[in-house]
Amino acid sequence: MPASGELPRSALAGLGERPFGFYVHVPFCVTRCGYCDFNTYTASELGPGASQRDYADTAVEEVRRARAILGTTPLPVETVFFGGGTPTLLPAGDLVRILTAIEEEFGLAPGAEVSTEANPESVDPAYLAVLRAGGFNRMSFGMQSAREHVLQVLDRRHTPGRAAHAVREARQAGFEHVNLDLIYGTPGESDDDWRASLAAAIEAGPDHVSAYSLIVEDGTRLAARIRRGELPMPDDDVAADRYLIADAMLAEAGFEWYEVSNWATSEAGRCRHNLLYWTGGDWWGGRARGAQPRRRHPLVERQAPRRLRAAPGLGGLPGARARGAGPAGPGGGAADAGAAALPRVPARRAGTSPRGRPGAGRRPAGDRAVQGGTGGAHAARPPAGRRAGPRPHLRPCP
Repeated sequence: MPASGELPRSALAGLGERPFGFYVHVPFCVTRCGYCDFNTYTASELGPGASQRDYADTAVEEVRRARAILGTTPLPVETVFFGGGTPTLLPAGDLVRILTAIEEEFGLAPGAEVSTEANPESVDPAYLAVLRAGGFNRMSFGMQSAREHVLQVLDRRHTPGRAAHAVREARQAGFEHVNLDLIYGTPGESDDDWRASLAAAIEAGPDHVSAYSLIVEDGTRLAARIRRGELPMPDDDVAADRYLIADAMLAEAGFEWYEVSNWATSEAGRCRHNLLYWTGGDWWGGRARGAQPRRRHPLVERQAPRRLRAAPGLGGLPGARARGAGPAGPGGGAADAGAAALPRVPARRAGTSPRGRPGAGRRPAGDRAVQGGTGGAHAARPPAGRRAGPRPHLRPCP
């Protein structure tokens, strides 16, 4: 973006004709998880002039700047997503203040979805009550696993049962929509460990579950441990089998798959912010210094297992709508548009190995934060009665 803040006409073409969303990046973490290469910072990593205390002020300035740059075109905000990092390391009042600035500058569309990510240990009932009263209506908790030894490998700080308590606290605070994020394929995790994590997530009572295969990113502590031989590299075939386990267990529990790594108990429970990316909506990605509007989906986060991911010739995210889908855009049938009609892919023959190196996968500014990549491989046979074909992937809803 030029220093003046002006955008080229091409970036503004059709502005206001598509659904509009807002992503607010809060990059702070108490500690850095061993697998994480997102744009996040612990207290010891913050440079001069950067602080959690002042972050809300600078984020509000960014919202005002966005309005000035985008002009007077009416842009009612359909979805707002606070991601990170751990947004809930900021005081709840700070998150509400940023949301209020978005509402004052742009206006919130009727029934707008307003989400924030949170680590289970970073909230309590009082904190959640402030968020709910301030206009937030969806919580996304990073559960990752119900097994303590798996959490330890991932360098997660919460205890196995804390995520379920956080879901209950969110429900009691009045949140109708709650997501739990899970990670599978962690070194040392067994099939039974993964089934236990899924069972615990289902029992906690969310209306949305995101399940992501562990991606080992260069430069992370996890990658260093694997390189030293302390931990084995995650296996693609194992990850593919875990994906099928998740699909089967979640379907049996009443969850319907609608994105590569996302399941919901109803259309209302689907993450509309992610669907805005998938269906080509416009969005502004805000952070304390600088931001940029994006058209279409911003990126692809952690990929699904390579064996399940993409068919030959499928080089990007799908643009076709699913059968019976409503008009594109989040809300009013938009959720259906997120599940694209993809080509049928034959199952991998027994005894063969998946091939193909996926592109770098990082998460977005949505049900997580900015860069992307896709890749090709082979697809596994879907569960009986379910549609075959690769499933596009966006990240968490942490």
